[in-house]
Amino acid sequence: MPLRVAVQMDPIEKINIKGDSTFALMLEAQARGHELFVYGPEKLSLRDNHLTARVQPVSVRDEAGNHCTLGEEFRTDMTAFDVVLMRQDPPFDLAYITASHLLERIHPKVLVVNDPFHVRNAPEKILVTEFPNLMPPTLISRDRAEIEAFRAEHGDIVMKPLYGNGGAGVFKVARDDMNFNGFMDHFAGIAREPWMIQRFLPAVHAGDKRIILVDGVAIAGVNRVPAPGDIRSNLVRGGAAEATEFTAREKEICERIGPLLKDRGLIFVGIDVIDGNLTEINVTSPTGIRAIKRLGGPDLAVSIWDAIERRRA
Repeated sequence: MPLRVAVQMDPIEKINIKGDSTFALMLEAQARGHELFVYGPEKLSLRDNHLTARVQPVSVRDEAGNHCTLGEEFRTDMTAFDVVLMRQDPPFDLAYITASHLLERIHPKVLVVNDPFHVRNAPEKILVTEFPNLMPPTLISRDRAEIEAFRAEHGDIVMKPLYGNGGAGVFKVARDDMNFNGFMDHFAGIAREPWMIQRFLPAVHAGDKRIILVDGVAIAGVNRVPAPGDIRSNLVRGGAAEATEFTAREKEICERIGPLLKDRGLIFVGIDVIDGNLTEINVTSPTGIRAIKRLGGPDLAVSIWDAIERRRA
């Protein structure tokens, strides 16, 4: 049965469709006969507990430079839709949190993917800490003494903004790195939040595997190899995508975390694994669909829409 689908996203006309998972989801939705609309989170309004948005109908094509046609913008009650895909990119800031609160007013009558309550309460670098025995040694703090003690114990470390994304602001700090105090001052000056600090995993140079779970089940993955001279494997930072298979340890990780993801309504999740260590659980706007398909893997948009339609039914 055709569904009315609203996609909350960054401006569609500016996306790079080659690697955009939101676009892949839209292509599959359109192929199934679903009616598509787009809007940005800034278009949401809550008045007298009624959530509305200014949306545009859209059709999509897998043609670079000519990938969408937008209709006239109009105001509508958000309960007019069957499904909302919450797919704007982080940062996970107060604007993102506010959007999750607003969408919570219509979920689950309107199925919001992923569940806005659990997205808000499970930012990628905090949700993962519920599984400490699957992770490398990890500290979340901005206390200098705690960070220095962690570095003294583990040597080379990686420092990340707790609510960052796309590899931005990620640094490796060596045991004897004279830039450590500079990094600390830099981080302290740009954000009030704690940081995530992890023991550096040298095996990252062989790849940081992104595994996609759909409704709690691991379907496929892609190995992302950092560019020479970099530790960041994100494809937007120059990482190279390689086809891959799951190891026994990776299957164990997915089986451990899958039931929790399913129970929390986190239908589309991407986890990051380095050398058998779970480092992040991405629930806000995970990516990887296009790269996996391009390397000969399954079209995960099909599995995701199958799961969405089952939930709607």
